[in-house]
Parts: sequence; structure tokens; C-alpha cells
Amino acid sequence: MHAEAVAGVVDRVVARYRRDPSCMVQILREVQEACDWISPEAIDRLQATLGVPRTKIEGVAGFYSFFYLQPRGKYRVLFSDNITDRMLGNQALIERLCNSLWVEPGKVSEDGLVSVDTTSCTGLCDQGPALLVNNRAIGRLTAERIDQIAELIRGKVPVAEWPAEFFAIDDNIRRPDILLASELQPGDALRAARARAPSDGLMASNMRSWREGLPTGLGGPAALLDEIKRANLRGRGGAGFTTGLKWEACRNAPLKAGAQRIVVCNADEGEPGTFKDRVLLTRQADLVFEGMTAAAYAVGATRGFLYLRGEYRYLLDHLNGVLARRRAENLLGADILGIPGADFDIEIHLGAGAYVCGEESALIESLEGKRGTPRNRPPFPVTNGYLDQPTIVNNVETFAAAALIALNGGDWYAAIGTKHSAGTKLLSVSGDCARPGIYEYPFGVSVRQVLEDCGARDTQAVQVSGPSGICVAPAEFDRVIGFEDIPTAGAFTVFDTGRDMFEVARNYVHFFQHESCGFCTPCRVGTSLLKNLMDKLHNGCGSPYDFAEIEKLNQLLQAMSHCGLGHTACNPVLDTIAKFRPAYEQRMMQQDFTPAFDLDRALAEARQMTGRDDAAAHLSTEHGGAA
Repeated sequence: MHAEAVAGVVDRVVARYRRDPSCMVQILREVQEACDWISPEAIDRLQATLGVPRTKIEGVAGFYSFFYLQPRGKYRVLFSDNITDRMLGNQALIERLCNSLWVEPGKVSEDGLVSVDTTSCTGLCDQGPALLVNNRAIGRLTAERIDQIAELIRGKVPVAEWPAEFFAIDDNIRRPDILLASELQPGDALRAARARAPSDGLMASNMRSWREGLPTGLGGPAALLDEIKRANLRGRGGAGFTTGLKWEACRNAPLKAGAQRIVVCNADEGEPGTFKDRVLLTRQADLVFEGMTAAAYAVGATRGFLYLRGEYRYLLDHLNGVLARRRAENLLGADILGIPGADFDIEIHLGAGAYVCGEESALIESLEGKRGTPRNRPPFPVTNGYLDQPTIVNNVETFAAAALIALNGGDWYAAIGTKHSAGTKLLSVSGDCARPGIYEYPFGVSVRQVLEDCGARDTQAVQVSGPSGICVAPAEFDRVIGFEDIPTAGAFTVFDTGRDMFEVARNYVHFFQHESCGFCTPCRVGTSLLKNLMDKLHNGCGSPYDFAEIEKLNQLLQAMSHCGLGHTACNPVLDTIAKFRPAYEQRMMQQDFTPAFDLDRALAEARQMTGRDDAAAHLSTEHGGAA
């Protein structure tokens, strides 16, 4: 694309975002979608139109794995490479596509047409192997489909003209409950919340007082907040913080002049094995947006964001359509449902491939157009969040539950589940089972029950809550899903006795090393050292010394890392060592320390290529000769 055309694209995109540098991530995304990559000419124009230093633009673009500062072809293919894709044979499919297109993995073809690489997880673990082509998801890959994709690329057929069945994504809802089976009509929850107020006149007075932080008396926003607290709703993103307390802290946070309160929905579910939010946003988008609007009503917020992970780019048009309809029905915008002062609207920001942005403060940094580096805390987002304004960040599932609480009341919700874990939980079930998909249970369901329902057989382990969670062995299958026992963000990955649990842990370690944001040295270096140790064991150079080194790394990462990624990076290794030690011991080929680098092994491929005698070459290496 010529410089003039690039400048025209940049000008149009920047104008649409009001020349606001805090929208940098969205601006870069749209420029790249139009130009295939972020060229020096595009950066020059962005620098001129936004008044932002070039180093900042390049720094932001360089942080996110879905942004390209070098050409990556007209077709950018990214194979999902999490453990479930590996189990389903993605490696052979990658090789097949690369051979067909004459391109090396991780590189661009010589004609500049296509690049083929891997990404951590596409959120399609229930229908893998999967890939993204120009950020559009394709699941259920087979050798035949790979050949079709290769033919389309060679024929230079635009992705928009590819067969529609390629892009069909199944919801795979196996067991619905109150969320997935909800028949809530748009506006019902908001009308129920409004009905708790004594009168429209008092409601308007309450809304003004609520926004100014003044007492409101009974009814309205205060009544809704009380219902959320009575429901004992806890965050569904993994941490499990009490939702009512978070909302109350935001409500009580003082507002600076010109500031407003913000509601953020975290739909950046990057944990491998998790895909429940994808299904909620596909099937129950109104429920989620209704919950966000109820939250805004409860805390006095006027602006909302849905932060959608980049892998779900294909959902953007659908979700924007739902928002447009809600605005037309007076369920978003000014004076919602005719309540004076009830003003709130939602915009969608799309991520660009950064797992760490699932952490709430890193997500806020990304919303502000920056690199997604977690913040120091305190201060917390509820007082100093988006653009230093009071902000609540909750998971997709949390907002969906809040809508039902607004409709049916806190006591109704608290009666579901267990004493310490109210409500239901969505589980993203994948791996070695007959019926992968989404299962919604009241809290308190046992691991064994889930395995039975999904058709798992001969199970040796379940990884609950993804790599950062817990690995459950058969002796623990009667444990239950709940905050009092096994808390989870939603992933439930099943491994039968044919799987090598060492390789499972090694895949997770590679994931953490790749996704470390690099901000703090303990995590940046520690995850790399852990990866190297696991690769050393994989190559048969392990010894008991390496177990001790892994434990040292765990202590360092837990004590010194800046955020949760580093704190949990060793979890899959320590869990599998404790519960599946034979998988490690069979790789202990040495009793004493052995260096990871083996010169003879390193030269083996070169000897094979040159046809040299293995024994002679090995002997010359031992005696210091050239090899």
C-alpha cells in the first residue's frame, strides 16, 4: 500500500476515535486490519495526528502479539498450540500446511503471501484443533480442511469469501442452568431494580445524590446494591472477591472534578482451557449487558467497556449489533427506561493477544492505550482505575449473574449452590472426554460428577482453572467445585491414562514463559529458566538437582513476581511432580548434575545431513577435534 493510501487509512481511523491517544490499541488494530501490518509510514502518520512520540507507538505495538511491525503476509495463519490442540494432533496439521504452502513455521513465505505460526489458545478447546486466519477463527481442523485452506491461500481468495462453514463455531452447551437457560427479556432486570424504588420523583433525586456520593435513603441504587450483597455473589474470573463489596467501594470512592465512575466487563479469557465467556457472549449477550447496566445503576457509573479478547474478533459485529438494539430500546444511553439521570453506555475494546491483560489493572492499562503491564496496588481500581477514575472490573459470568439477582433478588440467588459459594458455575470442559463443551452446575458439584456427565473414561488427572490452577488426581475426584474447596475461573481439562503429565506441565510452562509481559525481572527470567529446566528434562538430561532448582524458582517467583502470572507459573510443575512423579523420574537419566547443552546432540543433525560416520564424529568431538 502506497504512503498516501496508508495516510488516508490512518486519518480516517484516528478521526473515528476523536484523535484520542487513550484509544491507541483500537487505532492500531483498525490500521493493521486495513493495511495488513503497522508500517513505518503508518507510525509516522500516527505520530503526527495523535501528537504521541514514535517510541510510545512502537512500544505499544510491540507489546501485543497480534500487532505486526514487519510484514506477515496477506494471510496470517496462527495455529492454536495449547495442550488440547496438541492432544488432537495440531503439530501434524501445521506441518501439512507449511509443506503445502512452502513456508517455514514462524516465517513468511518467499513471495510474501502467507505466514504460519502458533498462538497460545484460541478459546476453541471444545472443537479443536483450531487456528486463526487474519484473526478469524476456524475450528475442527482436519487434513482435508487444511488442504482446502492451502488451496484458497494459493488462489489468493479473500478470507471474506471463504466457505461460511469454515467459520461456524459451535456453542456446545451440554448442561444449562440459571444463566444459560435464562429467558430474561431485555430490560426485565432493570425494570425490577427500578420497581424497588418508591417513586420516579424520589428516584431522580436518588440518582443525583448517588452520583454525588450523598445519602439516598431507601430504594433504587442502594436497594440493588443491597441485593447483590445479600446474594453473596463472588467474582467468577478466578479471584472470587465479593462483588457487593467491590461495587460498594467504587460507589463510595470520591469523584474528582469532571470524573465519572466506570464499569468494565473483562472478556479477556486467555487461560488455556477456558471458553465459557465466549458462549455467554454468543448466547446471552443481553444478559451480560443488562448486568453491566445494573452495575452502573448500583454504583452511579455513566461509562462502560467490554474488553473482548482478540481471539474473539469474530464476535465484534454481533455484540455491537446487540448494543445498537439496546440503545434503540432505551436500555442504554440517556435517561434509561425514562429514569432521569440514569445515563450509561457501553463500548467494546478488542484486545490484541496478551494473556496478562486478563489481570484487571493490566486490562485498564490496555484500555488506556498502553502496554498491558500490571499496576502496583494500592491504589486499587475501585478508587483509581480507568484514567484514574473509580472503576469496577468484573468477569462476563459475574455480570450475567448480577442481572438475574437484579431480577429475582439476593435471597433467591443465595439459596442456590453452597453456604460459601452461592449460585452456579460455568465449566469449560475439554480434553479426553466424549462430550466437551459448557456445563453449568450449582456450586458444590464433585469432580467425579462432571467427569461422569462429560463421558470421561480412564481419567488420570483433571486440570481445574487452567495452567495457573490445580491438577487433581483420581484420589481427589470427590472434591467439589466451590470457593471452600476447588475455586476455578472455569477451565476443566481432562487427561486420560494415555497422556504424559510431564508433557502437559511442559506445555503450560512454555505458555507462561511466552506470556510473561517482561516487566519484572523475577518473572521474565524465572519463567525462562523454568522452561529451560523442563526442556532439559525432556531431552533426557535431568537429575535430582533439577527438582531442587525448580523448587528454588517457585520460591523466587512467588515472593518476587509483580503479578499473578509469576506467582502461579510453577503450579503445574509442582502439582505434577507431587502427583505423577514417575512421569519425571523416567526422564532422570543422570544422578549427578548434567549440563543442558550436549555438543554431540547438537551436532547430530549436521552429521546426518553430511553423511558422516556417527561413531567417528562422536570420537572426534570427545577428543576436541573438529566435528
